[in-house]
Amino acid sequence: MQDQNQIFFPPEWYPQSGIQLTWPHKWTDWAPLLREVIPCFVSIAHAIMKRENLLIVCRNKKEVEQQLGWYDPRRVRFIEIETNDTWARDHGGITVLTPEGPKVYDFTFNGWGMKFPAGLDNLITRRLFYRQAFAEGVKYENMAPFVLEGGSIETDGQGTLLTTRRCLRSFNRNDHLSTEVLERSLKNLFGVERILWLHNGYLAGDDTDGHIDTLARFCQEDTIAYVQCLNKKDEHYRELQLMEKELQAFRQPNGRPYRLVPLPMANKYVWKAKRIPATYANFLIMNTAVLVPFYDSPKDEIARKRLKAVFPGRQIIGINCRPLIKQHGSLHCVTMQYPKDVLRF
Repeated sequence: MQDQNQIFFPPEWYPQSGIQLTWPHKWTDWAPLLREVIPCFVSIAHAIMKRENLLIVCRNKKEVEQQLGWYDPRRVRFIEIETNDTWARDHGGITVLTPEGPKVYDFTFNGWGMKFPAGLDNLITRRLFYRQAFAEGVKYENMAPFVLEGGSIETDGQGTLLTTRRCLRSFNRNDHLSTEVLERSLKNLFGVERILWLHNGYLAGDDTDGHIDTLARFCQEDTIAYVQCLNKKDEHYRELQLMEKELQAFRQPNGRPYRLVPLPMANKYVWKAKRIPATYANFLIMNTAVLVPFYDSPKDEIARKRLKAVFPGRQIIGINCRPLIKQHGSLHCVTMQYPKDVLRF
């Protein structure tokens, strides 16, 4: 429950005003795969707009309208902005609720530690603010030079932040800060009391240095879904087994262990002779549904059933995300939710 005198970082299941997608175009890294990836984005967009508002950041509105085929103009808003890429989870604004009203943090996005060009994407949230994408009264705060991506942090809404040391302490992000200073900054900015650090866990082909949203996710304040690897021959086996032990050792603020829900390790997919990071943990929680990445595998239904048990009041909707993993991300990575009263529609 939110303390009216404190900053509150809402969990993903908190009521939402809408979700942002940043649309692919021929000047992004999707250029050779556009015919394959556009239908994936269309599927995600349609699944969202049937249930809640959708903000589409795009280079050319008319082009996206044609690709969508149909959309509900009452629920969809287009804002034309030049972009490098499509990973809204990481270049999107991160919202906290304060006694003065919602505030959107605009952290520096530097292409996951300067791996990829990100100058345009780093400006998206600022430009959305000046283009009045956010509701009246919503504050904006430029957090530069602090580097932080939305996919790197999870919250239970009860004062706990879950993250990975591999990412937040990585080179070319905030490596000039000590762990103590970094932890104190996160606590102050997000109004949390404690941080659970995972030291183990990774996915081959991941460009993010171990984003938490590829590995382990809060589903409720007492429940964490995570990627479980049972195949001893898989290169991930040791790391994910160690991660599982860390999760088992974590305790809720009341001292009880978390309810842990194992998600299957996705099949091995190879693109251009390299393994690419498929994961069922990269799901999106919406107001009435959960969108789950599917990979054309029997394991899809296993993931659906396990998440249905966690989200009994929400529809579980599978989206074919095979195209997305060819650029080393998945469904959660291309979306960013905003709490109620934040987006303007």
